[in-house]
Order: sequence, then structure tokens, then C-alpha cells
Amino acid sequence: MSLSLFLAMLVTINLVQASPEIMKNLCMNYGKTMDQCKQELGLPDSVINDLYNFWKDDYVMTDRLAGCAINCLSTKLDIVDPDGNLHHGNAKEFAMKHGADDGMAQQLVDIIHRCEKSTPPNDDKCTKTMDIAMCFKKEIHKLNWVPNMDLVVCEVLAVV
Repeated sequence: MSLSLFLAMLVTINLVQASPEIMKNLCMNYGKTMDQCKQELGLPDSVINDLYNFWKDDYVMTDRLAGCAINCLSTKLDIVDPDGNLHHGNAKEFAMKHGADDGMAQQLVDIIHRCEKSTPPNDDKCTKTMDIAMCFKKEIHKLNWVPNMDLVVCEVLAVV
């Protein structure tokens, strides 16, 4: 095996191993404003449970309020515009600020953009956001980038 092939394999292995860790950091930082959204929208605890279970492979969110929460979080982080569409530059910057390199950040933006385009039209912003989130989750599972939510919760609780 050539040295360059071996190095390429090591980089690929490190990227695959690092991606769930980066996704964990993104989830932690994304969720930091959840208390504000919960209070502003009067969200029940069941929505927090929906978001906790979100990354489980077989879990399907059905409560539109979870979409409202995601939309609120995304708005507060300035990664969506007032119409609820992804702000590509801000979303990429958010990903890079929390550990993604340029390539991974762009890939995340591209996934969300494809999900925005592939989900059926819906006038209800919360339901539309939930549909986009479920599409995004499916794509992240395909890449094996799913964060370990038990670790996310433990680290969030440690900060609080």
C-alpha cells in the first residue's frame, strides 16, 4: 500500500470518527437557547422529549410544536431568514465555529438546502421545519454522523 493511500485512509477514518463528535458540539450549542424558546412559545415538556429522541434512528417527530421549537432556535441563532429559509452563510459559519471544517460545514448546508427543496410545500412553518429536520436526520444517519445524545445531555447538564 502506498504511503499516500495509507494517509488518505487515516484522514477518512479520523473524519468519520470526528463527525459524530462535531455533530454533538453543534447540537449542544444549537440547543443552548432552548429555555428562551420554551418560555416564549409556551412549549410543553413533551417537545423537549421529542428533541431528545430526535436522533434515534426509528424515532419520528409528529408534534408540530417540535418544528416550532427548531424554528425558534434557528431564528435566534440567525441561521434562518425571517421566512424560515436557511441562511447559507450564517449556517456554515455556525458549523465552523463549533468544530466543522469548511468541507463538513458546506456538506451540512447542502444537506439542509436539499431537504428544504425536497420536502412538500406547507404553509405551516412549524410543520415545514419539522419535515426538513426529519429529512436532515435521515441524511446524517446515512453519513454515520449521528451524535450520542446521552453525551450531549450530560454536557448540557454539566454547564447548567
